[in-house]
Amino acid sequence: MSVPFEKYHGTGNDFLVVDATEPVPDRGAFAIRECDRETGVGADGVLFLALEPGFSPPRVVMTLVQPDGDTAPMCGNGARCAADWAMRRTDANSVMIDTQAGTRRADRVEGGIAVDMGRPSFDPDRVPVDADGPVVETEIEGLELTAIDTGVPHAVAVVEDVDAVDLEAVAKPVRHAGSFPLGTNVTLASPDGDGFRQRTFERGVEGETDSCGTGAVAVAAVARRLGLTDATEIAVRPPGGELRVRFDGEAAMLSGPVVREFGGELPVGAVEP
Repeated sequence: MSVPFEKYHGTGNDFLVVDATEPVPDRGAFAIRECDRETGVGADGVLFLALEPGFSPPRVVMTLVQPDGDTAPMCGNGARCAADWAMRRTDANSVMIDTQAGTRRADRVEGGIAVDMGRPSFDPDRVPVDADGPVVETEIEGLELTAIDTGVPHAVAVVEDVDAVDLEAVAKPVRHAGSFPLGTNVTLASPDGDGFRQRTFERGVEGETDSCGTGAVAVAAVARRLGLTDATEIAVRPPGGELRVRFDGEAAMLSGPVVREFGGELPVGAVEP
């Protein structure tokens, strides 16, 4: 038995997209197998998407299953890919996306898709991080970090040059630090002209990705919190391209390109023992 899929990416952050009405008995096993870049198609996660009838603008339910088989409540680039998938099926230029982190509006804009990312939070209970107050430029596992929730937890370190840091070496201890009861994504940022460069070690992928949308929002929000910029629109440049983060008050909007790469069919059987 097989299931149709499509391959999408947003600034290099790539996903397999599967219509959630298609039967995939074990989504975790499917994601583990097919996200593997050596033996599967290769991706940073699988988006299971379901259009809900009777809504205007159209509404799509998004579930992201990561390469380790667990789900993530939010993914900025994944939401932008989900929006493009839904827009292609409904001929709409705006859609609502139901995620585990809340409902988000997405719009087709010049140069790609923009998605509402909600209000980033430094509240330690929201991140979550084990602290009595916001964790801002606090040393954890050798890095000076600011902890923030952008739908998923991020620990952000501002460094002189993101490319001069061994990301995997510094990120792994933070990713599993006892301060973060659910673990955390680890994001590095460095000033770059009118914006910031970004590298992110993603929880669930357990490695660096070419781009991370929630991480880009984290970089922009932390930069504003630390007084590194007072701009309401900030360019964030992960290895895979450029994203834009725009603030309306405390709410953040993430925009950037989305590419549909190809489609095909995949078996839905369980992972071999």
